[in-house]
Amino acid sequence: MSWLKQYYEEEVVPKLMEKFGYTNRLEVPRLKKICLNMGLGEAVQNPKIIDQAVEELAMISGQRPSIRRARKSIAAFKLREGMPIGVMVTLRKDRMYDFFTRLINVALPRVRDFRGVPTKGFDGRGNYTMGISDHTIFPEVDPNKVEKIKGMNITFVTTAETDEEAFELLKLLGMPFKRRR
Repeated sequence: MSWLKQYYEEEVVPKLMEKFGYTNRLEVPRLKKICLNMGLGEAVQNPKIIDQAVEELAMISGQRPSIRRARKSIAAFKLREGMPIGVMVTLRKDRMYDFFTRLINVALPRVRDFRGVPTKGFDGRGNYTMGISDHTIFPEVDPNKVEKIKGMNITFVTTAETDEEAFELLKLLGMPFKRRR
């Protein structure tokens, strides 16, 4: 068991039970999965960029990503149905907790002028999405071997029913949110 999961069980659950008045431990919101997504529109002109993104996302996540393909043709973007335009990976259980720990303790502190992640990324159903504009903040990626810096979206899917519960859960797990004014 990862230390973050143990921390969740021993520290976070009692705090959330107290704050929201849950009577059963199974009512307490938990992290279900983390989805990492790289949208690569420039893959239309340079298909080689998909292979690099698969390799780099596999290093970041520890799991082989799947290639996502275009659902429709869009003439203005020179895009045909079925062309590869992105890569994604879904992390669950121990890999999810390991990634969360590395994101908070290693990757985010490497962002220049970092003041916390925005609180605007909640979707109303207890999930949180944040964007990263530079994937080289992860130590697994060697910036000297990267041809093009890519951005990525990270979605934290929780069992929380409201944004307030999800915010509290992520904050207690260590997510460095910006101060609310």
